[in-house]
Amino acid sequence: MKKLSYIVLLFCLVFNACSKPESFEYREVKNIKLQHLGFSKSTVSMDIVYYNPNNFSVNLKKVECQVFLNQKYLGDYLLDTTIHVSSKSVFVVPASISFDMMDVVKKGFNILINKEALIGVKGKTRVGKSGCYFNVPIQYETKFKLPIPY
Repeated sequence: MKKLSYIVLLFCLVFNACSKPESFEYREVKNIKLQHLGFSKSTVSMDIVYYNPNNFSVNLKKVECQVFLNQKYLGDYLLDTTIHVSSKSVFVVPASISFDMMDVVKKGFNILINKEALIGVKGKTRVGKSGCYFNVPIQYETKFKLPIPY
């Protein structure tokens, strides 16, 4: 009987350690910088700020997302590194996105007129700890005022 209770206790510990984490909460985009401007391809870097609502720290591995500009596909974002995230904390994920400038010109004329863009991200990341990792969806949209000085 004592052996059975140890097995049940071990099962409960493993089950709790591998409980599925909640999705991160998007907070804001900061430090947007134009890294490369070209006629065919351009690259923008930024810091995306999130909040970890979980009561435990986790590791964030491999982020795969599609980026949308005014609900139209712009490009892909891939981060293949591990970031340690403390419990109940705000953290920053660096992002660098390359995109076709001709697509932006075709799709984004309204952006120049309104000086505002709807930026959306949809994808997934691997989140977990102690060898238990889960796919957690990422999805958010935010309006961004363009810093155009005219």
